[in-house]
Amino acid sequence: MPPDKAADVVLSVNNIVTRFNTAEGTVHAVNGVSFDVHAGELLGVVGESGCGKSVTMMSLVKLVPMPPAKIVKGSAMLDSKDLIQMDLDELQRVRGAHIGFIFQDPMTSLNPVLTVGYQLTEALRLHKRMSKKAARARAVEILELVGIPLADKRLNDFPHQFSGGMRQRVMIAIALSCDPKVLIADEPTTALDVTIQAQILDLVKRLREELGMAIVWVTHDLGVVASLADRVMVMYSGFIVERADVEQLYAEPKHPYTMALLATLPELEGERATRLESIEGQPPDQLRAPTSCPFEPRCSYAFDRCSRENPLLKFVAEGHEVACWWDVEKNTPREAN
Repeated sequence: MPPDKAADVVLSVNNIVTRFNTAEGTVHAVNGVSFDVHAGELLGVVGESGCGKSVTMMSLVKLVPMPPAKIVKGSAMLDSKDLIQMDLDELQRVRGAHIGFIFQDPMTSLNPVLTVGYQLTEALRLHKRMSKKAARARAVEILELVGIPLADKRLNDFPHQFSGGMRQRVMIAIALSCDPKVLIADEPTTALDVTIQAQILDLVKRLREELGMAIVWVTHDLGVVASLADRVMVMYSGFIVERADVEQLYAEPKHPYTMALLATLPELEGERATRLESIEGQPPDQLRAPTSCPFEPRCSYAFDRCSRENPLLKFVAEGHEVACWWDVEKNTPREAN
């Protein structure tokens, strides 16, 4: 169920800027990203690979490698505390306990030489100060919650003894074990086949209904977001270019990039297309500081202002924001602002 508009904000991110210093120069990976996540809400974050989705989320809890990365500015408020200003010891107490993370490939996220039971109970004993016995009982409970049969016996198994789908369920269990306020899922179904992917999505829907936590779901799959999210945030070249309720964004996209992304989805009805749509051109060189609209070279609506100025995110309808100089509905430039 979509959250109440007046629901409490559990995570407030403001003007995050992250750069990578490389031998070739400075990569402008995240360029002033701001968003709020409400209690019980599922916020979908979409865009092509390299658009800054994952770097934004990992910047919140300093999981980007520093160096070469540097969080230049910004804030991420959780429980009235700024995650960006915390030292690593403070963040260790926040990760897992207040913010849970699910990563794309569980085989590289789980420790291959430690049992699943140890990896589950470690977080519980650290953050919840549970006894060994209580932590094991909670671990069994959470494995059962995510649909792993014979949970008590499977605690003694190692990650390689689980299938890909079951390993991802273990990752979800670890992320949920300490009852975090916010769960960030970074491409959690990309490495799974379609059948297992559907099972994980059904699991997330059920857990969300049962637990009511806020979820940020990062993906390049617009079909997944359509079935899960309350709101959608579209990113391109380290910027948010559009944000709206999921129904509104899919029915009335207002940024040319969003329109192009949606056009790549295959139609389920009517005649079968001879070829799938794609977005012409390449993403911009992020070694150059952004001074114009980053989508301008690939945009069929581009005009002279687009090459001179980078538009800010503005409300164009209730709950609907877009960063574009062109009004796609009126087919004319927006008024100067």
